[in-house]
Amino acid sequence: MATTTDFEPTYFATATPLYEPIYVVAPRPERRAWPVRGALLALRAAEWGFGVASLFVALAMLAAVPVLQFLSLGYLLEASGRIARSGRWRDGALGVRPAARVGGVALGWWLWFWPARFAVDYADSAALLDPADAGLTATGWRVGTTLLALAIGLHLTLATLAGGQVWRFAWPFNVVTLALRIARGRCYATTRDAAYDFVVGLRLPYLALLGLKGFAVGFAWLALPATFLAVGMQPFEAAPLFAFVGLAQLSLVVMYLPFLQARVGQSGKLRSGFELAGVRDDFRYAPWAFFVAFLATLAFALPLYLFKVEVVPREAAWLPGLVFVAFLAPARLLAGFALGRAKSRRERAGRPRHGLFRWSARLLFPPVAAVYALGLLLTPFTSWNGVASFYEQHAFLLPVPIVGL
Repeated sequence: MATTTDFEPTYFATATPLYEPIYVVAPRPERRAWPVRGALLALRAAEWGFGVASLFVALAMLAAVPVLQFLSLGYLLEASGRIARSGRWRDGALGVRPAARVGGVALGWWLWFWPARFAVDYADSAALLDPADAGLTATGWRVGTTLLALAIGLHLTLATLAGGQVWRFAWPFNVVTLALRIARGRCYATTRDAAYDFVVGLRLPYLALLGLKGFAVGFAWLALPATFLAVGMQPFEAAPLFAFVGLAQLSLVVMYLPFLQARVGQSGKLRSGFELAGVRDDFRYAPWAFFVAFLATLAFALPLYLFKVEVVPREAAWLPGLVFVAFLAPARLLAGFALGRAKSRRERAGRPRHGLFRWSARLLFPPVAAVYALGLLLTPFTSWNGVASFYEQHAFLLPVPIVGL
């Protein structure tokens, strides 16, 4: 009778395996020379800086347009909320690379606009300087200007469709790139998918809703103190009492409001803007980070009231708005960093900071808040809108120099 071993395949009994394992060693990437690495690093830094500048310009232009102002505020709250959720500064720089691409396209179109404009000016000057030959000269210039405009428009369209990088607008052979894409059958699909991904990636409805929530939270907390201050500026006997009550309320509100709005950006929920207990608990874990963010918010906001001395024309409102965004954006990011710092310490250490750190920071909040409230009390004498400036607190509401009331 045969045993089970008689029926076993012979290769089980062999000492050597039937196959040898093959180990694939990935080639080590070739290390670039330090001049190349330095040049690439400089190009990335330049792109990032250009993206930040383009982003600030876009936010300032949005802040000058009614209704679209909420997009600007929503972006700042979203950047603050991302830092609060992760605790990393780099997470707050959202949309920098897309802003660099859009800014490059806008810059390319703007620069190429000037040759056509100069040609039109020369055509008008030729008609004025030589009236005897104005008909022939004007016709020649008109035809030349039209051909130049068509050539520039075609070049700009091809450069934009080819990718929109800044160097594309100086490259005269973008038609070759598009011809190759068309030959491969990817031109329409690539352009369509890129445009769709870009528009969807902006998340405009979400940012507008988040800005509206942040504005609602700020106005809900500031409405009563601002009303008391406005009544306190009226000429009647009890006015100083109303002003004093308004100053006390405002001093108390501004100590919480930057972090309440940062919590709205962190969670995306309106009710987070009224969780005072949550702010007090977070403060115990990062007291000095909270104070630095609070000090930056008020210190950056007070000098901006000087831009309200005169009415800014609507077409130029984005220029002072650029200064407002440049000053207020770091304060928003610092508020988010304070929340992220508190969250990180809670998860890491599990206990609040020592009482010395908490009380040393806590005692500095009231005097700084009082200085801001007293400074705000003087703004009706410098602002074009008078007592309405109490309702235009750009540090907590819309980041614009003037709000039409």
